[in-house]
Amino acid sequence: MNQNVTIDTTQSNSHQPVPEGISPFSRLKPAKLALEDGSVYSGYAFGADGTTSGEVVFNTSMTGYQEILTDPSYRGQIVTMTYPEMGNYGVNEEDEESSGPHLSGFIVRNVSRVASNFRSQETLGQYLQKHNIVGISDIDTRAIVKRIRSVGALRGVISSEELDSEKLVALAKGSEGLVGRDLVKEVLPAQPVNWEGHLSEWWDGRTDAQAPADPGPDAPHVVALDFGMKWNIARHLFAQGCRVTVLPGTATAEEVIALNPDGVFLSNGPGDPEPVSYAIETIRGLLGKYPMFGICLGHQLFALACGAKTFKMKFGHRGANQPVMDHATKKIEITCQNHGFAVESDSLPDCLEVTHVNLNDETIAGLRHKEHPAFSVQYHPEASAGPHDSQYLFGQFKELIDAHRS
Repeated sequence: MNQNVTIDTTQSNSHQPVPEGISPFSRLKPAKLALEDGSVYSGYAFGADGTTSGEVVFNTSMTGYQEILTDPSYRGQIVTMTYPEMGNYGVNEEDEESSGPHLSGFIVRNVSRVASNFRSQETLGQYLQKHNIVGISDIDTRAIVKRIRSVGALRGVISSEELDSEKLVALAKGSEGLVGRDLVKEVLPAQPVNWEGHLSEWWDGRTDAQAPADPGPDAPHVVALDFGMKWNIARHLFAQGCRVTVLPGTATAEEVIALNPDGVFLSNGPGDPEPVSYAIETIRGLLGKYPMFGICLGHQLFALACGAKTFKMKFGHRGANQPVMDHATKKIEITCQNHGFAVESDSLPDCLEVTHVNLNDETIAGLRHKEHPAFSVQYHPEASAGPHDSQYLFGQFKELIDAHRS
């Protein structure tokens, strides 16, 4: 099997070529991370040079860094990876979950300068540099996670330009938080799209020859409201045999109805759900007319449209190992999650019932409408990357659509 091996020579103090006989890793450029509470961490720059700010959060996944980088739900955030080794299998075009990275910065313990994998096309450092994402390595990520778990998510700044600690802390304190911001409008697709992408040939060992045929003109039609949707969600809907039309999340109920859908999907997305009032109004206008399924931000918007409230969590859930219990079956699912807001249990209206609960902190992980064919989950059944335990939810949505059509 062909093994692609790429060496990253971008992580150097100088943009000039490294002299022959000198290791490209011997002159790393210093960088600093500063948090609003006054703590400062020194490391080395990789990816793009510059200064960036955002809410510092952590993700516990061991793999899937490219999917994390390209998940629009991370808009406005600097992501700390708890697993110590990042970049060892490189980056490739197939694993993109959107048009490119959306996060503000990337923090790792160690970034591999060598990418070795037969699918690899470039190194993690080269990829971040190409997309102008500032990264910092050689950081004690355990210390950062301990601090965030103790005091909550903190605003922070990464810089390879400004190394004065006091100035960086001041920049962190003056940076913008997430509460009250509508970040959805920063990641919306430019125009509607008729989705035609299949699941990867690597999904459950599938090959291109085994991929299902494209849905025909009489296939069920799903309109997916895109608030920052991961592409693997659309692939799963397509794999269920549905025609999928992706609309920007600013679409009105009238615009959705005009497409004559058989079902409506509410996607994931970034930030605080409460300022996304236009989406809440659209969902209210569609509820009861079509089967509805929401994921992550879509789950929160669905709850708000039904009269519930949301709150900002202390440090959120981000990783591929979150245990969730299905109340109906009493089964435990290991799920992929990425959210910093959740639905308040005490605010649920009578029309909603809890279907799933997060076993780590007992927050609501799933809801169902008692009168209409509508449900939602506060996690990612499409995974990418992550476990496949919750893939069945796409089948349940398809069953609601088929019942509605008949």
